[in-house]
Amino acid sequence: MHTIMLKAGRSTPFTNRHPWLFSGAIVSETASPQAGEWVRVVDSKGIFIANGLYNPYSQIRIRLYSFDESELLSEEFWYYKIKNAISYRYDILGFSPKPDTACRLINSEGDGLSGLTVDRYGNYLALQFTSLALYQHRDIIIRTLAELTACKGIVIRTEADMLTEENLELKDGLVYGNLPETPVIIKEDDVLFEVNLHTGQKSGFYLDQRANRSFIERFVSHKSILDLCTYSGGFALHSAKAGAKKVTAVDISASALQLAQRNTELNNIDNIEFIKSDMFKYLEKCLSEEKKYDVIVLDPPKMTHSKGAVRNALSGYLRLNTSALQCLNPCGILVTCSCSGRISRDAFLEVLHRASVGTGRYLSIMDIRGADIDHPVSTACPESEYLKCVVCYVK
Repeated sequence: MHTIMLKAGRSTPFTNRHPWLFSGAIVSETASPQAGEWVRVVDSKGIFIANGLYNPYSQIRIRLYSFDESELLSEEFWYYKIKNAISYRYDILGFSPKPDTACRLINSEGDGLSGLTVDRYGNYLALQFTSLALYQHRDIIIRTLAELTACKGIVIRTEADMLTEENLELKDGLVYGNLPETPVIIKEDDVLFEVNLHTGQKSGFYLDQRANRSFIERFVSHKSILDLCTYSGGFALHSAKAGAKKVTAVDISASALQLAQRNTELNNIDNIEFIKSDMFKYLEKCLSEEKKYDVIVLDPPKMTHSKGAVRNALSGYLRLNTSALQCLNPCGILVTCSCSGRISRDAFLEVLHRASVGTGRYLSIMDIRGADIDHPVSTACPESEYLKCVVCYVK
């Protein structure tokens, strides 16, 4: 096993079990490990810190998985890591592996498996590898998942930005069993959703917003709702089922709107209006026509993929939330989200305060929420708490 030594004064995050070791912290290497090789990390005095997987192409040079020197990254190690993650969902949280249910089985850093995300949709699994090093161990991971879940099929889904950062050449596709020719139908509370495992955003559905979609049901009855960036109609469908007077669902993607429309048919809902538009342009149109809503949900896609783009992303969030506040009726509700991990909760709240001051609307925060409980966050890696969902009463 190769040994990697850290620069003096750079070991504290890793003795505190942060899983991402960046290239700038390394002072010397015994050799040049290949992508996916196990490495032993020591501090500047040679004292053991952790064992991890090496990637010579990524700024995250090593992902750390074990902080016990005697614990090697063997097949048995991966087996029990995956088993513990699945047991947490089934035995602790009470999620059921029924054909019409869905949950996140593995949440990367939150389960001590940095670089691996697994979502279960009924009898099928969708995997995302965001680490080239971990991908080199895909065979044991896929084999273990198949054994422990008794699933019918496993598909890999990819994100272009992560592939570039990791130098990971990977395409979407089936890696175990088979996939259904038709979409999987899942049930969330009493709302049905179609999930296409072959196409679609992320792994096919946004499981992280599950509890937030349910939460808004308590204040949408007899109200007019705007669901901006609706994708498959998540917030829109929950609002309609909960008795909203009128729901407007907006997305720039024609295929997303087609999916959302099919979901309304699944649920026998007929009070949702679908509009294809850019989110900024739609709000500008509402302002020019003095069109207002009682509840506005903002769930935009990630606005930044790099540290250097954070300032522009914050400007985008400010513009979006400012326009939304101007389109709310008096005593309205704003549900505003950020899924950009590089945007901190404090920075996002500061954006909302600036939007409040700029519009003269007074915001009272009702709740600050995140991803649902099957998306745990490691205390050692707070950066992995990516989703912010802030619910505001607007005067």
